[in-house]
Formats: sequence, structure tokens, C-alpha cells
Amino acid sequence: MALRHPIVFLVDVDNTLLDNDAIQQDLRAHIEQTYGASAGERYWRILEDLFTELGYRDYIGALQRYRVEHPTEIELLAMSHYLIDYPFAGKLYPGALDVLKHLREHGTTVLLSDGDVVFQPRKVEHAGLADAVDGNVLIYIHKEEALFDVERRFPADHYVLVDDKLRILSAVKDIWKDRVTTVFPRQGHYAHDAKVVSALPPADLTIERIGDLLNHDPARLRPPAREPNSSQKVTG
Repeated sequence: MALRHPIVFLVDVDNTLLDNDAIQQDLRAHIEQTYGASAGERYWRILEDLFTELGYRDYIGALQRYRVEHPTEIELLAMSHYLIDYPFAGKLYPGALDVLKHLREHGTTVLLSDGDVVFQPRKVEHAGLADAVDGNVLIYIHKEEALFDVERRFPADHYVLVDDKLRILSAVKDIWKDRVTTVFPRQGHYAHDAKVVSALPPADLTIERIGDLLNHDPARLRPPAREPNSSQKVTG
């Protein structure tokens, strides 16, 4: 049985610790410059279709589908090298690694992400994020649907979830209720979608950037222990 922790910090990756919007912009520009605008548009259409189908962006799966449509374009093989060898560490948000170190001083810290089984783990590893949390990395298809497994692997009295998607924060809050404190860094395009943000309840804590967590005492993100009511108190 896994050791129960007083508090576990669950931190998202894309657009929370890592500027995934910038990575996508680089990828799109590289495809268009190398293979032409039509190739870039078609690849991105496939990528978006897969996102709708899977719920996460499968960059390598989209490349494979594009290759099926263009079986003689062997030049596409070079694209896989671009994806796998991308310098992810250069896209970390300022203070991202410092925040993980800061959280680890107060409790077990885990990366909680969605993604495929090849590209996402490599992104996490090559950005230096896996080492920053001692290998505590959980990657699911839909993480908000895998909370039972998160609890099994990292049982805790309280969780703190840091994520750029208010939809995820709201869904987890609905399930864990007072057992979780939600933190919303307003980074990336999802966090600035006014229509989405206005339709959901606010997080417990909203910050403008991940580095702002360095100004917060992680211990205060955990609600104080409740005093026992009169029926629970022992009188002598």
C-alpha cells in the first residue's frame, strides 16, 4: 500500500510549466517553411481532428496519418526528428523549476498531464521536469477521469492542483471538493478564452504566471485542520 501523504501537489505541464503554445507555433512554422503552406495546413487539420477524437494533441499520430496520405514523401521522416529532438527546456516558463523545488520543500510533488505515450513523456523528460520531481510523473488520456488512480498512487489528506485549464480544475473540484485546492495560472490560450473562463466557477487561487507561486506559502494552500465538534470532544 502506498504511503499516505499529508499533502500532494499535482502540477500540469503544458501551458502551466511549459509554453506549449510557443512549441506549437515553432512546429507549425517549421512544417510550412520545410514542406510548404498546404502541408502545414493539412497536418494541423489532422492534428485538430485527432484532438477532437482523443482529447489530447497527438503530434506523432498526426504525422503518421499525414504520411499515410502521402506515402511517397519520404522527406517527412525528418519531421519526426524535429519533434523528438525539440529543445523543450528552452520553453519552460520563467521560474517553473524553482516553483517545483519550492513545492517539494512542503510536500510530495507530482506532474499530472494528458498526452500520448511517446511524445509527452519525452517532452517532460527533455524539459528537465521529470528530474525536478524525482520521476513522479503521471500522464493519462483524460486525467480528470483518472483521479482514482492518482489517489491509489499518491494517497493524500489534501491535494493542490495547478492547471491552466479552468475546465480541469472545476471537474476535479466537483469530485474531490474540499480535499483539493485549485490553482489557476492564467497562461496560454485556454486561460485567456473569456467565454470559457466566464462560464466556469473561479479557482481557489488565480495567479498570472506560474512563477507567482514562489510568493505563496505552499502550506497555506492546505486548509487548516477542523476543530472536532462537541460530540467528538472527549470530556473527562
